Amino acid sequence: MANLNTNYMGLNLRSPIIAGSSGLTSSLKNIVEIERQGAGAVVLKSIFEEQIRFEAHQAHSFQQSPYPEAWDYIHQYTQSHELDKYLRLIFDAKENTSFPIIASINCITAAQWTSFARQIEQAGADALELNIFILPSDPFRSSEENEKLYFDIAKAVLRELNIPVSIKLSWYFSSLTRTFLQLSWTGIKGMVLFNRFYSPEIDIDTLEVTSGHVFSQPGELNLPLRWIAMLSDRMHCDLAGSTGVDSGEEALKLLLVGAKAVQMVSALYRYGFSRIADTNQQIGSWMDQRGYESLEQIIGKMSLKNIENPASYERVQFMRHFAGVE
Repeated sequence: MANLNTNYMGLNLRSPIIAGSSGLTSSLKNIVEIERQGAGAVVLKSIFEEQIRFEAHQAHSFQQSPYPEAWDYIHQYTQSHELDKYLRLIFDAKENTSFPIIASINCITAAQWTSFARQIEQAGADALELNIFILPSDPFRSSEENEKLYFDIAKAVLRELNIPVSIKLSWYFSSLTRTFLQLSWTGIKGMVLFNRFYSPEIDIDTLEVTSGHVFSQPGELNLPLRWIAMLSDRMHCDLAGSTGVDSGEEALKLLLVGAKAVQMVSALYRYGFSRIADTNQQIGSWMDQRGYESLEQIIGKMSLKNIENPASYERVQFMRHFAGVE
């Protein structure tokens, strides 16, 4: 079968398929199985900024206490808390697997929590993914103010780390191409397009706000496909595709437009971890049938720069599609 090795953020992956951050990547047992099924890397379940800031505040309060025995007790107690468990998961994953372990932090500010990133590196993580999303819903905040936060967070974390850092981003930007290009100059090594959010739904029987569209569908692939196609030749960092990757077909499309790697989550919930092996097989078979020997030959083959009609990615109207329809 064709060689599926790829290099993403300077990490050598045996497959372009990365198990994305989710509840499925929060246990050592699952991480070991994810590697066994052939994933190139795993992104651990995100730890949230609020957790880190709370723990940091508690620790600081007790370190200033005049009662050292109280500090000792609290220190032992917090060993079972989320931060310590997260660091232990990184350490155990590195001890029991041989593929890259990517930690993940879900963050919305550039506060003092960023020092925790250094502990992630010390625990053995191969890289860190920052899942950043600031909902542009505040009418008193300009787009410039919102976008500045992304740069502040990236710069604060990069000051702490030597391991590669990626940012998982949304499409909520007034000038997406310019903002992403400038972010790629900060020193980050990767961008993941796009992150997936809680989506409100309405139950018309109970008149309650509920959660809708928890899992992505293959039909959602068009958004990352378009933007990766237009950005991949311009960025100063690697791109990974996410959202709507259900099988080898979707993964191939993102690779063809320039993604160096592809994240899967919803498909793993639906079909189990064996979906990784199935996806690798589909990619390899497709490449074998067409005489491709390595992923390098197909990555970016259909990016905006490399196709005959670049307007295909920039068109926003359906005029041609519906031409002649009465």
